[in-house]
Amino acid sequence: HRKNRRRAALQDGRPLRRYRRRWKVERTLAWLGNFRRLVVHYEHKLLVYQAFFHLACLLITLRQL
Repeated sequence: HRKNRRRAALQDGRPLRRYRRRWKVERTLAWLGNFRRLVVHYEHKLLVYQAFFHLACLLITLRQL
């Protein structure tokens, strides 16, 4: 019956490993959200959008140094 069922473990025994990675992803997406040109999609060509994406990543990396 239902009360005999066990729930699947949410953690795999490693201490907060999953959360550290999630924080990095969430923080990076938030930083990319500060670049209006990436959020609004003014460009119609994918190549131009990718160039601005790489430029934004470069600027984020340089700020972290």
